[in-house]
Amino acid sequence: MKKKLVSVVIPVFNEAENVGILHEEIAAAIKSRPEDYEIIFIDDGSSDGSLAELKKIRAQDPRVKIIQFRKNFGQSAAISAGFEFCHGEVVITLDADLQNNPAHIPQLVDKVAEGFDIVNGWRKDRHDKWLTRKVPSFFGNKLISWITGTRLHDYGCTLRGFRSDVVKNLKLYGEMHRYIPAIASRMGIRSTEIAVNHRARKFGESKYGLGRTFRVVIDLISLKFLLAYSHRPLQVFGGVGLVMILTGLGCGTYLTYDKFVLSHGIAGRPLLFFTLLMIFLGFQAISLGLLAEMLSRIYHEGLNKNEYAIRELIGFADENIDDRPRTLL
Repeated sequence: MKKKLVSVVIPVFNEAENVGILHEEIAAAIKSRPEDYEIIFIDDGSSDGSLAELKKIRAQDPRVKIIQFRKNFGQSAAISAGFEFCHGEVVITLDADLQNNPAHIPQLVDKVAEGFDIVNGWRKDRHDKWLTRKVPSFFGNKLISWITGTRLHDYGCTLRGFRSDVVKNLKLYGEMHRYIPAIASRMGIRSTEIAVNHRARKFGESKYGLGRTFRVVIDLISLKFLLAYSHRPLQVFGGVGLVMILTGLGCGTYLTYDKFVLSHGIAGRPLLFFTLLMIFLGFQAISLGLLAEMLSRIYHEGLNKNEYAIRELIGFADENIDDRPRTLL
């Protein structure tokens, strides 16, 4: 019988010192496993020689495949490309910075085999800076769990296992890779969480910082809309617009009373301009907000657009990629 294929998807951005060690650790972790493996590295516009190191690894291990981006498109785009081109029945994702331990790959594969659609890693004992990483992560995980309704200890851990039918139905953009469990929850998936070993970074520099928090918050707002209001968008945009319109009408009612009952002049009063502004902005919030959000969804999903552009594919058979999108349009 044909062996089960497992795809290991790894986004890489300026990790030249780490990828060789990472490959050795993955090879050791899967050495005695009964499955077949493909290891897909996505070079996300690295400028430090990471691609050259990956090609050396590819020359030694035919299981290794490389997707080279034309420039840096971000981790969500890299993971999305890996999902697009992988062929495994089970898909594993992890970072290339050696902080995720590849020794957990067999455990993730076995958990997916038990019937779970997503197996999430939980960095229970994190080896990161307390102020810039641990504290924002703690409150971020609480906030994300509360807003999305999918409760996890660690949304930021890239080490995860998936059934292939889950990842093939995902569209990622922005910083959405961290919200995959919440996005997939719309499919009615079964998920679980396992504690995984987290290691301190030895080589290279972290790509994360407090500045990324603002982008995460913006994407979280977008995610909340997609999860709760994508099929009834007027509930969010209409609600904001309605509050503005009612505020304007309330002010207008007061001005009418002031004009015709109390006989006070209202021309040139700031409240008159505020009334007109609230009514105008209320209708704008309903129409423009709804239009912009729906156009965004049509662009990313309806037209099957991607947030990345590929320069080169290494190790992929031509017959498997002819019909796959390669360029950001």
